[in-house]
Amino acid sequence: MIITYYWPPSGGSGVQRWLKFVKYLRNFNVEPVVYTVDNPKYAILDETLQSEIPNTVEVLKKPIKEPNNILSFFGKKSKKTSAGFLDANPSLFGKMFQYIRANYFIPDARKFWIKPSVQFLTEYLSNNKIDVVITTGPPHSLHLIGLQLKQKLAIKWIADFRDPWTDIDYFHQLPLTKKTIRKHYQLEEEVVSTADSVLVVGKTMKEKYLKFNQNIEVITNGFDDVKDESKVELDIKFSIVHIGMMNADRNPRILWKVLSDLIKENQDFAEDLQLKFVGKLAHEVFESIDKNKLNSIIEYITYLPHKEVVIFQQSAQILLLAVNKVPSAGGIITGKLFEYLQANRPILAIAPPEGDLAEIINTTKAGRVVDFDDEETLKKEILEMYKAYKKHKLVVNSKSIEQYHRKNLTAQLADVIKKLV
Repeated sequence: MIITYYWPPSGGSGVQRWLKFVKYLRNFNVEPVVYTVDNPKYAILDETLQSEIPNTVEVLKKPIKEPNNILSFFGKKSKKTSAGFLDANPSLFGKMFQYIRANYFIPDARKFWIKPSVQFLTEYLSNNKIDVVITTGPPHSLHLIGLQLKQKLAIKWIADFRDPWTDIDYFHQLPLTKKTIRKHYQLEEEVVSTADSVLVVGKTMKEKYLKFNQNIEVITNGFDDVKDESKVELDIKFSIVHIGMMNADRNPRILWKVLSDLIKENQDFAEDLQLKFVGKLAHEVFESIDKNKLNSIIEYITYLPHKEVVIFQQSAQILLLAVNKVPSAGGIITGKLFEYLQANRPILAIAPPEGDLAEIINTTKAGRVVDFDDEETLKKEILEMYKAYKKHKLVVNSKSIEQYHRKNLTAQLADVIKKLV
């Protein structure tokens, strides 16, 4: 049984991992049952993902009380926002709400789903044969469902961390009290140490959790088959394309400055350059783009269905990948990396050169990685790519990327499950 908050029609990155695992588990003689929310308030919707749910897979749903709905009673209608987009200049009420949410909804705003879920699943698991329960977070409230079921029923339990808990990029931005911070660390340790097995998406996360549990498995995110195999034409312009959300921590200020300098220095470059963004951008990103006078060359789309995003990736001259400039940056592996690999276009990553993400890009020879403040190297890499583009030789010859296909990753998951049964 997979316990997940994100499930179609949810869009965005959070839904992809377990939707794809469920898609392929039957290939390895594992029958999935999904338990999810009945009335969620997803920040992003993608109805097209409904078609990827395998026929006859049992999906159980239970209503959830979303405290964010309280906002709708105050002032303007509340906006659906993603966790990584915290308001940098909140109103007085906004500050109060952030403080209350951070310190009274522990571990997160989905905590009110824990008790009814434990009650419902205790009865379900007592009357149905389920060999292993898997919880996936964030939201980490779902891990507390798994923890309580483990304690009550002695079930086999796998805790899957799509993102870190206390090392997640926005944790340091939350207005947390010292008491709340201690509580988060205590819950994280209890979950990791109690689970029969823990899944993480990178080596850095594994190294952190090994002190609590020796059964830590790295199963990265990945890419899936593209249904439309028709040939996609490359952009005529020297396009630098970013897919996905870009919050303030992910804003690559160094890139905007380098591009602005190159435009001033090189007339051909100025005429050829185009920036494309598919996904929400933070206000700070727009400010940086405007400051560097790049507004005239950007194309901005807030969201596209996943199947249309693939076309943007495949037609890009360069795929931009910006990692959050935070203390935990070395362990960040964005899910979009793997779809970038599949798109088979050169990746330009602004990230720690010794981090987990850089290791994947370097071993697959899929692109170049430049450190956050290395302006000289970034300018050099962009110019080299631009020269190749002008000669119609801007290509990438990646290797060993099939290990990141969703079906191969599901084979790894099936092995972990079968070891526990």
